[in-house]
Amino acid sequence: MHVSARFIIPLTVSLTLTACSSSPTGRNQLILFSDSQMSQLGAQSFEEMKQQQPISKDQNINRYVQCVTQSITSTLPKQPDFEQWEVVVFESDQVNAFALPGGKIGVYTGLLNVAVTQDQLATVIGHEIAHVLADHSNERMSQSQIANTGLQITNVALGGSEYQDMTMAALGLGVQYGVILPYGRTQESEADIIGLELMAASGFDPSQSVQLWQNMAKASGGSQPPELLSTHPSHSTRISDLQAKASTLPQYQGSKPNCKI
Repeated sequence: MHVSARFIIPLTVSLTLTACSSSPTGRNQLILFSDSQMSQLGAQSFEEMKQQQPISKDQNINRYVQCVTQSITSTLPKQPDFEQWEVVVFESDQVNAFALPGGKIGVYTGLLNVAVTQDQLATVIGHEIAHVLADHSNERMSQSQIANTGLQITNVALGGSEYQDMTMAALGLGVQYGVILPYGRTQESEADIIGLELMAASGFDPSQSVQLWQNMAKASGGSQPPELLSTHPSHSTRISDLQAKASTLPQYQGSKPNCKI
């Protein structure tokens, strides 16, 4: 993958500036990189994806995904490191979505075969936005930097680097680029909880998250590995946790979104 010179961003960091931070749920985090560095890297990676992967031209699908996304992002405070959220629908059978630092959101058309209602789609998009709000990409890259596991971000520009694929994987794009560096179970569970709060605050029904993951379990055909062999929570654990959290959220009193294909 080639990155033009105008997109090359040297990321420098000193371990003497290592910062301990807290996630939105109060969990301690190790954060090495600045918000602006992460936003630049997210924007750069997103531009690469838009150039290399087909973008859906279906106006109805695009309008629908934009409606769900904007219903959530419009409730969020202005972010310090970027002006606005951007969502792009990619034409692909992948049952997947992602969000990158800098407010870049990608949704694959294949997801709509599983997330069959606006509330179920809001579950996924809320979850992905939660990864950004909780600095999970920064946390993962920082942990890899400290562990010296091969993700040498310090003084390495993304363009032309032998570590480029690992960088993309650290941003949550490992499936697309064939490198496995997934979010950990703690981060996934945290994104589930924050995502439910986001969708509920936006007028969506958080109880629909349970049906979404039941759909996911059915679509996987039982192929998911046991929980202890995976960094992701098992479907049963995820569903149980979502049910417990959804039952604690207050009933939204505003207008419910009306997003339709």
